[in-house]
Amino acid sequence: MNTRLNPAKASRSAAVKARLDHPVIDTDVHVNDFAPVLEDYIANYGGPKLVDALRKALGGRFVTRDGGGKDWYQQTPAERQHHRTLRAPWWARVTRNTYDLATYTIPALLHERLAEQGSDYSILFPNDVLSPAAAGSEYRQPLHRAINHFHADQYRTYADRLTPVAGIPMHTPQEAIEELDFAVNTLGLKVINIPGGVRRPIPAIAEKYPAKDHPEIARHAGYIDFYGIDSPHDYDPFWARVVQLGVPVTTHYGSQGWTGRQSISNYMFNHIGHFADGSQAFAKALFFGGVTRRFPGLRVGLLEGGADWGAHVYTHLVDRWEKRNRTAVRNYDPAEADIDLLAALFDTHGGDLLQGRAIHKPTLLRDSLGLSALPHSREPHDDEIDDFALAGIERVEDIRARWVDNFYFGSEADDRTVAAAFNTRVNPLGTKINAIWSSDVGHWDVPEFTEPLAETWDLVEQGVLSAADFKAFTFGNPHRFYTEANPAFFNGTEVGRKLDLAQI
Repeated sequence: MNTRLNPAKASRSAAVKARLDHPVIDTDVHVNDFAPVLEDYIANYGGPKLVDALRKALGGRFVTRDGGGKDWYQQTPAERQHHRTLRAPWWARVTRNTYDLATYTIPALLHERLAEQGSDYSILFPNDVLSPAAAGSEYRQPLHRAINHFHADQYRTYADRLTPVAGIPMHTPQEAIEELDFAVNTLGLKVINIPGGVRRPIPAIAEKYPAKDHPEIARHAGYIDFYGIDSPHDYDPFWARVVQLGVPVTTHYGSQGWTGRQSISNYMFNHIGHFADGSQAFAKALFFGGVTRRFPGLRVGLLEGGADWGAHVYTHLVDRWEKRNRTAVRNYDPAEADIDLLAALFDTHGGDLLQGRAIHKPTLLRDSLGLSALPHSREPHDDEIDDFALAGIERVEDIRARWVDNFYFGSEADDRTVAAAFNTRVNPLGTKINAIWSSDVGHWDVPEFTEPLAETWDLVEQGVLSAADFKAFTFGNPHRFYTEANPAFFNGTEVGRKLDLAQI
């Protein structure tokens, strides 16, 4: 036997799995595409021009160009400083472990090796699913369609243990609905991945400096539309269609390049916490925009950011609502200040401070104490003072329902901060956050394919997680995420077979 081609299949994770009484569901596996076959699909959808658009999008995903078209590596340190050229991700995939590199590229090998990893079922995120967003508008939809078609065909044979996500463009609700319907109804895909936001031009600046005439301004002057709040589009028809079709939504949305993540020299400076921050903005937009109120059946998986941010945002939502709900916020209403009492107190106790100034002018007191934050020409409307109005929050339990029930938080195998998700002493109402096990194999943070499940069990042995938390993390929460959106999600799969046998 050639041990280079057939290495030993024993693993720490397989040993852990042998002791478990439940399946293991991996919600985040990254795989590579074999370019020659992928490009055949692309050519069938749009010919050589579409293939060139794919290559350009792939080549530009992790390369920041500026200053005469030079990328980061072509620039001198002085040029990087002058143009503030972002240090983009680099060396992001496994290479030295060649057997694993092949595993992430050959569907049959990945399917064969799941037992080594200790998983029964994996949700696949092909790296090329994220590429079409970088393409121009004329190529975006055909690229998504061709890439989704390729992945559906590549993994259909292995549907008992593997399912790829469909990439969905989100520049407009109509575009998103068209690709959602094609992916689900034509291709049979059952999970989608969306960008957590779309960058758009600021109208006032775009009118003055059109992108075709001032591309350098357009590149920097924009904002991110997170769909749920302040969007120029109504995305409710898309969310409604998602719920109607029974599709779980996922996103790997990051924030590299945002303020505070703009290092021109250090990738790790830009990387740490960026998935949490990006997904936080997206999730808060759905919450404050009332999307989770209007669509309680919507299930959204926020991957690669860990689960601790989901717990702390939940806690801070409760804290802030208690201080700034529509009734409590009146504690800070300038109209509530008793100006006569205030003037009397200044007369009695503020002589040294007044230094002879007359204090009986109401405007002086208001202006000097910052009490004129809102105009007094009219009473503000309720929706102007209640930031929780669209979310429809009337009590703390509403926050739990519209944050905890809708959102699931992908946490990697060795991430100790996942303990925050299960900390009922800290989380309001004794709530556990929906942490879902996401190995993230295929990326640089997992150098060994077979290690993640064992690394998570290490957290049990170290007292970070209980055995019950481990079961919820690796099975219970992921199972609920997919089946609450689609009760038939695991029909015909290895997970479904084991649940039928065990009658769990």
